[in-house]
Amino acid sequence: MTKLTEGKTPGDFLLFEEQDNYSREEVTIAAGADLAPGTVLGKVTASAKYVASNEAGVDGSETVAGVLLTPAAAAAEDVTAIILNRHARVRRFGLTFDASYDTEAKRDAACAELEALGIKVS
Repeated sequence: MTKLTEGKTPGDFLLFEEQDNYSREEVTIAAGADLAPGTVLGKVTASAKYVASNEAGVDGSETVAGVLLTPAAAAAEDVTAIILNRHARVRRFGLTFDASYDTEAKRDAACAELEALGIKVS
């Protein structure tokens, strides 16, 4: 029998979002990314495109801007995706952080930035 594997879904991290999609926003994910739902995102200042938040970045991506809700397999070109960027509640251990968030203290700081956006991290 063929073994099926399910990728990451919003059920892994999303606990609550405001009704009528108020918590959501459609954004552009920069080319070259292959991001799963639950990825903590930053916004590149020059292009206004979203990428995985890079704690060591200097292009705007170091500031947490939301959590990816839909898959974004943007291999060769930009792709449109849905993010959570306000009035939501997420499960911390369902989130995916860039490798630059290599300590618990750095992940704590990213979660604090999400809370400043109105995304409660549990």
